[in-house]
Amino acid sequence: MPARRRTDPAEGRAALRAWVEDPDACARGTVRTAVRFTLEELADVAPGHAVEVRVPPDGAVQAVPGPRHTRGTPPNVVETDPATWLGLVTGGVAWTDAVADGRVSASGERADLRDYLPLQAARRR
Repeated sequence: MPARRRTDPAEGRAALRAWVEDPDACARGTVRTAVRFTLEELADVAPGHAVEVRVPPDGAVQAVPGPRHTRGTPPNVVETDPATWLGLVTGGVAWTDAVADGRVSASGERADLRDYLPLQAARRR
């Protein structure tokens, strides 16, 4: 079952486009909308509950096929900041570089998202 959409796709794409055009000029609400939209897109592309992807303070989603996490701290967690996340989903930041330099914290055997990033929806802008 796909993730429940909370962000209107048209608004999400517009927010993501605004961020791509000028990340420094984006209002906080625009960044939040772009992050939430792309988290929902990830959940559509990689449905499942094996990895919790966190982009505080804007959102989190469970994605990637595999064992479902139900209680306590998830065994597979990816966490990053909003700018790095949007860079990853648009292709401006490489997964391996972001993990290597500490911009992304990825723990657990399934917490490697390089097969899903950048997101096709983000590249369509």
